[in-house]
Amino acid sequence: MSTEIQGGAGEGLRRDILTTLLPGFEGPDAPAWLVELLGEGLGGVCLFGTNVESPAQLAALTRRLREANPEAVVAIDEEGGDVTRLFADRGAPYPGNAVLGRIDDVALTRSIGRAVGEALAAVGCTMTFAPDADINSNPSNPVIGVRSFGASPEPVAHHTAAWVEGVQSAGIDASAKHFPGHGDTATDSHLALPVVDLPLVQLRERELAPFRAAIAAGTRSIMTSHILLPQLDAEQPATLSPRILQRLLRGELGFEGVIVSDALDMAGASGAHGIPEAAVRALVAGCDLLCIGTGNTAPQLEEIVEAIAGAVASGRLAAERVTDAAARVRALATGHAGPSEADADGPLPVELPVDLEERIAASFDIAGGALDRLAGAGRIGTIVRVDTVANIAVGAVPWGPFALIAEPDPARGPEVPAWLADAEVVALDATTPLADPQALTGPVLLVGKDLHRHPFAVEAIARLHEARPADVVTVDMGWPSDDRAFADVATFGASRAVAEAFAALVESALRAPAPAASASGPLEAP
Repeated sequence: MSTEIQGGAGEGLRRDILTTLLPGFEGPDAPAWLVELLGEGLGGVCLFGTNVESPAQLAALTRRLREANPEAVVAIDEEGGDVTRLFADRGAPYPGNAVLGRIDDVALTRSIGRAVGEALAAVGCTMTFAPDADINSNPSNPVIGVRSFGASPEPVAHHTAAWVEGVQSAGIDASAKHFPGHGDTATDSHLALPVVDLPLVQLRERELAPFRAAIAAGTRSIMTSHILLPQLDAEQPATLSPRILQRLLRGELGFEGVIVSDALDMAGASGAHGIPEAAVRALVAGCDLLCIGTGNTAPQLEEIVEAIAGAVASGRLAAERVTDAAARVRALATGHAGPSEADADGPLPVELPVDLEERIAASFDIAGGALDRLAGAGRIGTIVRVDTVANIAVGAVPWGPFALIAEPDPARGPEVPAWLADAEVVALDATTPLADPQALTGPVLLVGKDLHRHPFAVEAIARLHEARPADVVTVDMGWPSDDRAFADVATFGASRAVAEAFAALVESALRAPAPAASASGPLEAP
């Protein structure tokens, strides 16, 4: 493997090239080729949900990675909300950014960031690709949504800084993302190249505000976005743009830390060029650490190294640029302690405020009279589960009340609430329309995410409200439309912590006395 991947690069240059690369792999054990490359200087590894089986297993894995290369970055996409890798089997025990933004207590946000950091440190990670610093100004954004702290610059900036401070106080490097802002898009950059054609004044005053705050808070890295911003660079997406990374991020904003690319296997980066050429262009642009993706292989890494070495040999990429990038990565990775045996023995540390559940529930946006439709019922007859395709960043993670059914967690509280365990769950998706609404046992909860973005869900809601307006409650656990037309209850997140708060809210409503007939009329169809 070593001889093949070396190509025409000199030994020192080859080591520097390897140091700029951050591949992923499938499964709970590091493959032999990866361990070998770590020993030769590979920059690190990005861990995903498929790499996590238990705290003890993950700690053993990260220990092996760091033994192969003590300077290795062990990164993970743990945002502490809907996007979770540590808790991919059950959902994260944290509120998520949108809920934290609605609670609007920066001290709480800082404490959640620290709690996430402590859990990561316990299993030997060194970096998390978080917080998400995007301003979700477009409610139809298919990939950011509740990962954002909000829709306006000032609160997002404050909470971004607090989360950075919290997670880094636990010894985990933050990586504020997705520079220079992925919030005003209606396209998922995993699948295509979004275009954000904003005036420069708006870009500087809105999109860049959270990144300035993250830099001021000392974030050790910033992750780029694969979006095209014609007012800054009409030809190259941010990840591949020297104008955006060198002039704007390094020059205007003065960032001196590590610039990490978002995954280069995403269509927004490599769809037109392929991953090896995208890697070359990202280094030319100013990226220091290249997140390759997941499920990578030895031949893929060989091809990338050879492409970068060839670019240096031809003069397209200065050797000094590679050397500088590698030096930044090595400096980033030093000073991190590995997991102790004691840390890895039990469950992950999750130290959260005792009143967190109540504060999460208080952040929900609840239409007047919506919960009255449940009062006195004592039970839920039917839950209509709206199934949509999760974006790649979130992945297949149990969400909302269905996470409580799929994976009970006695360590976090009581067993599944009776109302949830006893309700009939009816699945609804784009290919399975809602059957006769009148045939459903009431009361009915319809639960989904980003309901306004899915025509089949909008149609089902209209049919339910027309057929039985007195006992239907619609629940959006994503980012709802601005007018809340399809959300009687908007939770702004679907993590396990949000699900538990929602479950307690429903149980309380079911136990409440039924209101007088005049106090609650039927809900008008949206």
